[in-house]
Amino acid sequence: MTEATPQPSSRQRFTDAAFGRPVDVPPVWLMRQAGRYLPEYREVRKNIKFLDLCADVGQATEVSMQPFRRFGMDGVILFSDILIPLPPMGLAIELDERGPRILSPVRSKEDIDRLSPFDPEEKTPFVPAILRSLKREVDGRAAVIGFCGAPWTLATYAIEGGTSKSFTSVKTMMYRNPEILDALLLKLADACGLYLAAQIAAGADAVQVFDSWAGELSRADYDRFARPATERLMSHLPRRGEVPVIHFASGSPHLIESFAKLPADVLSIDWKLPLDEARRRAPGKSLQGNVDPGVLFGPRDAVTAAVHRVRREAGPGGHIVNLGHGILPPTPAENVGAFVTAAHQPLD
Repeated sequence: MTEATPQPSSRQRFTDAAFGRPVDVPPVWLMRQAGRYLPEYREVRKNIKFLDLCADVGQATEVSMQPFRRFGMDGVILFSDILIPLPPMGLAIELDERGPRILSPVRSKEDIDRLSPFDPEEKTPFVPAILRSLKREVDGRAAVIGFCGAPWTLATYAIEGGTSKSFTSVKTMMYRNPEILDALLLKLADACGLYLAAQIAAGADAVQVFDSWAGELSRADYDRFARPATERLMSHLPRRGEVPVIHFASGSPHLIESFAKLPADVLSIDWKLPLDEARRRAPGKSLQGNVDPGVLFGPRDAVTAAVHRVRREAGPGGHIVNLGHGILPPTPAENVGAFVTAAHQPLD
């Protein structure tokens, strides 16, 4: 009697796909998969503020695990926020319904000189603690994912004082005082590199760098300012070849060739660029994505069709099924289940 070939664990499937190795079916997770579309998440949030939740090891572990328990994704991402490294560097944050607000924005060299590096285990001990807790909870059944913001994106928040539509302050600094922006990007790259390295030391099986505002830059300005800083961040990361690094930037199809030069293992692509085109423009990289989050508001068969389409577009080579951006709060939970199921189905 021939023994059945053992099936890989979800954790192994995730790592193999990230490094471009063959897998039985592509792994799947969703950005912002722990969030307001789940009633159990909303129940937790009734009694705790967002930033307090990020710092509460037990509750952050719980909300990180909620989508995994429901849907069985191949990745469980740390519940946190990209701005968490800023307060220990000296930038106080307030967060309300209008979004984050930096109380003392960075506008000068003196402001940057006041920013300090920090020991993540000392100043943000809850982050590695949550990852260690998740490793125990997940117990090898899925990849545990850590993350941080990219230096350029964190610099935009630090300089603008919050979110922005025009990025006037950071662009003014970039064109009038580029040396000041360089100094800020350098400090953020080193601080966030060590912050993400601490997540790997705490057990993260993969890490993702979010460059939410990279698309605001031309390719020349991205290559001049943002890419060197992101490369420096990634140079701090240990266990390359074991722990894959994913890079995500939304609204930036014009920058794919620049992203391909990063020392990242996986490029996460938003829904505006077909994956077959991304594959041609970033040869040698595994891909992640890239279903439009709006598809999840449609019927289940449309969700399945969209997932199967991106799997075909990705073609042979490493591919992690995901959305092209974060899941939206009104998303029907049953469509998330359909999304995960479609990722694991055999294609015709």
